[in-house]
Amino acid sequence: MLPDVATIEAMIDVAFWASLRREEGYVPAISLAYIAPEQAPVALRLERPLPLAPQWLTRLSPAVERPGVHLGVWRDNGELMVWGATRKLPPFSFVLEVIAPGLLVVKHSPVEGSGKFMNVAVFEGEQIKIIDQNAQALADCPGVLFSLLGLEANGNPEAGAGEGVWIRIAASMRRHGRGGSLLVVPSGSQEWRDSILHPVTYALDPSFTGLTDLLHKDPAERQLGRWQEALTRAIDAVAGLTAVDGAMILTDRVELLAFGAKIVRRRGFAQVNRIVVSEPVQGVQPVEVEPSAMGGTRHLSAAQFTHDQRDAIALIASQDRRFTVFAWSPCDETVLAHRIDALLM
Repeated sequence: MLPDVATIEAMIDVAFWASLRREEGYVPAISLAYIAPEQAPVALRLERPLPLAPQWLTRLSPAVERPGVHLGVWRDNGELMVWGATRKLPPFSFVLEVIAPGLLVVKHSPVEGSGKFMNVAVFEGEQIKIIDQNAQALADCPGVLFSLLGLEANGNPEAGAGEGVWIRIAASMRRHGRGGSLLVVPSGSQEWRDSILHPVTYALDPSFTGLTDLLHKDPAERQLGRWQEALTRAIDAVAGLTAVDGAMILTDRVELLAFGAKIVRRRGFAQVNRIVVSEPVQGVQPVEVEPSAMGGTRHLSAAQFTHDQRDAIALIASQDRRFTVFAWSPCDETVLAHRIDALLM
């Protein structure tokens, strides 16, 4: 059951004020789910539900700050109450997550068999970003952006987009906080080498196919909890390599080729001189900027790589945890930069 407008407003208001409080010096990390107790058969239930109020959320936050734990909220005699905590949610449940002081994200729980919660809106202070579900209409929207929006990828069906692997790698890159570069190149092609400084210190031979092997497991085996755990560990291990200075290189089949690679301009190609920046947020229009406006060396080199390697994409995490996907647009004859922070929180 979806909450009405008054319930959504009340939950956002309480969560916002809770985000500004501290519990023994720590910023509260809380996820609220609007769900009736009987909808969560496996849950921790309080004998006496607590009022939905900032002070109670702050006090409970140390117990539920682990990823995947949600405080259950439901109306009892007309009042919103916290009845307990659960890890299991019905599909499309309303979820409100406190990320940082004044930063909240509205999500819905995934459909059966999918592990990705889909972001609906981001509240950052007085700024509200509503995710534009029509962003896939962009003519040159790369397959990874389709995956991040929870849509079917328009590229290689074996690339793992159906398992949300790209968004999970992106989220893991963003989480380690060191910044990082990921280049996704066509499987079987060697052209990417023309844009990389050689020798590559951390080149792999043979390529690492641990993620690919997991994604090709029998569908029945994928339903087992240990498969999901193995996939999560593999994603975090691979994404962790982006913390090494330089770029990590994966194929579109998620085969790991190298990490710590240095990007150079491809011989015979001009220097990139313009970029079109977009964001999958309602009301935000694409704008053309000079490459220097995108950020530091990491962003400039990613823009140059996708300018020179036009069948590749680049995913860039900043140290401030902003995230950008670079891809070449054959229609506009320019590099597109999709800012997708709002999708990864």
